Amino acid sequence: MSNQLAGLSNEIAAAVALAARHVVAVHARPRFSSSGVFWRPGVIVTAEHTIRREEEIAVTLPDGTNVPATLAGTDPGTDIAVLKIASVTQTPGIATAAPAPGTLALTIGRSEDSGPNATLGIISASSGEWRTWRGGRLDHYLRLDLTVYPGSDGGAVINTDGETIGIATSALSRIAALAIPAVTLDRVVDEILARGHVARGYLGVGLQPVVLPDRHKGLIVLSLESKGPAAQAGVIVGDILVALGGRQVQDTDDIQLALEGRSVGQSVTLEILRGGEPRQIALTIAERPRSN
Repeated sequence: MSNQLAGLSNEIAAAVALAARHVVAVHARPRFSSSGVFWRPGVIVTAEHTIRREEEIAVTLPDGTNVPATLAGTDPGTDIAVLKIASVTQTPGIATAAPAPGTLALTIGRSEDSGPNATLGIISASSGEWRTWRGGRLDHYLRLDLTVYPGSDGGAVINTDGETIGIATSALSRIAALAIPAVTLDRVVDEILARGHVARGYLGVGLQPVVLPDRHKGLIVLSLESKGPAAQAGVIVGDILVALGGRQVQDTDDIQLALEGRSVGQSVTLEILRGGEPRQIALTIAERPRSN
């Protein structure tokens, strides 16, 4: 038994050492740092909620040196921030599939003073797409049963092979820390590097669920933004939206899910009821205005 425990201990220590080569400390808030992971050469991902300033950001590299970083962009909805540095560092091996519940997992953070740090636990829940309370979409819901210390937010979440499952965040759930999955990171990094933020489509309508005579549900239009996509397409107050792009909608969350996979500028068909009569309206999705 002691040999088995020693073997497990050595394997975990080796996995931590492997992952720590890709983990940095991020200095972008008062008092203490957070962590980040090299995702592509010269590109670091970290937790957006730990970025408290847009300038004078620095990172501590695995070799202990401090270098300046620039903020490429953020997506509060998924709690992802992207930093760029001049140094090019090897990127981690990425796990190709979402881990099953009960899978051993570790978070790897870094501190400028103490170097790499690790905590061990399990993936306590793993499921499909999930919308955060901030409005972003994670491709998997990965709940962590382990401690994420404040300085480890944004650090790597790895399996026992040293492969990166995602990055750790304590800001997206009141129940427990989560792993932002690798597939979500890839998608968000692509868009941030392309435009500096994640563009989210919107219709420009105020909606409320209603029950229809056939016992199905729809969404009645209560208000319209005067220059919003829906108003420009000819939608009027009192219309009842029953489908968007061929997808039935019964709740406002259904609208967000239907828009999530569509690009800004793309045309989509709305199926509505007006005065009890079905109609189809072509609408061009616009980018949701960004709050200042």
